[in-house]
Amino acid sequence: MSLARYVVDAVVIDGRSVRDVARTHGVSKSWVALLVSRYRNSGYEALEPRSRRPKTVPRRTPDALEDAIVELRKQLSELGVDAGADTIGWHLAQQGIASPSTSTIWRVLKRRGFVTPEPAKRPKASFIRFEAALPNECWQADVTHWALADGTDVEILDFEDDHSRLLIAATARKVTKAADVLETFHQAAATWGYPASLLTDNGAIFNARSRAGRTRLETELARLGIIYKHSRPYHPQTCGKIERFHQTLKKFLTKQPPPATIAELQAQIDRFADYYNNKRPHRAKARRTPKAAYDALDKARPGSPVASTHFRVRADRIDNAGKVTLRYDSKLLKIGVGRAHKHTPVRLYVADRDVRIHTLDGQLIRQLTLDPTRTYQPIHDTPN
Repeated sequence: MSLARYVVDAVVIDGRSVRDVARTHGVSKSWVALLVSRYRNSGYEALEPRSRRPKTVPRRTPDALEDAIVELRKQLSELGVDAGADTIGWHLAQQGIASPSTSTIWRVLKRRGFVTPEPAKRPKASFIRFEAALPNECWQADVTHWALADGTDVEILDFEDDHSRLLIAATARKVTKAADVLETFHQAAATWGYPASLLTDNGAIFNARSRAGRTRLETELARLGIIYKHSRPYHPQTCGKIERFHQTLKKFLTKQPPPATIAELQAQIDRFADYYNNKRPHRAKARRTPKAAYDALDKARPGSPVASTHFRVRADRIDNAGKVTLRYDSKLLKIGVGRAHKHTPVRLYVADRDVRIHTLDGQLIRQLTLDPTRTYQPIHDTPN
């Protein structure tokens, strides 16, 4: 039995006075008298706790505005793009509607059942964040995967401007090769200009440092005076902007009909690129679109061309057929040395296309200038 019912019974059934009951149980006389009045009017049910919610809320968000917020949430979610409170507020303002605060929009979405509060996350102040100061100061590039309607895996090569988050290029291919990276890079530069630097991960199509060589992309960047940077192995955070962009792109693609061909997938990507660059406000850019952020400042440019000669030393062993292999410009070339030297350990001294092959005791057994158009480099007379 609750205390409310107990004091009512003491007054009504036992015939005790309100003053006596209040003094005995340490409660106010007015509270006891109120409970007795409720009981006599409506019975024991009237003794249950009542809501303290106000009957009117003068500053509550109008129903019409709440409906507009919910409708935008549905439209953006169905499109597969960002549908957070910030973005909804931006779109309301674009429509000429006085937008409430971001927190108010969030509370509306929560009240209508569109969002679920998440546990406390790591505070933003704990992150170390970097951003290029100017457009074209640094581009980030990476490859991600997507599946066609029949399950065929394809690759999407993306370039994004580090400062503005502008999507520089996005191309879908069955397999992305080193030559494809260079082709897309030049096509993007024809539209947006060349960047001062390029940042990628350690994919073989981007850099060949693990193989002590150079890809076509690295060679071309050096020729143009563009600084090339890459993340350390197993640390995708360095390329965090392009990695995060892949999530945004895939969220959109998930909402589209599964493409039957690469051409259909490319058309979906192109539609997304137009929306992402020109219509979608970016939280990291103070709710500006990436295109607006890109156009707001002068553009960085490549520095003076750097020396293009690339030196390296490679240890190898001549195979049974009297050949050694060497990767140049992303192609694996075979160099003839002669069966007389099979199984001989050698060192290759490479200066771009000029190659000298020595035995470990220093004897020169082959010198040549590589012909990149030929997979096999035939034996020629070695100069004395």
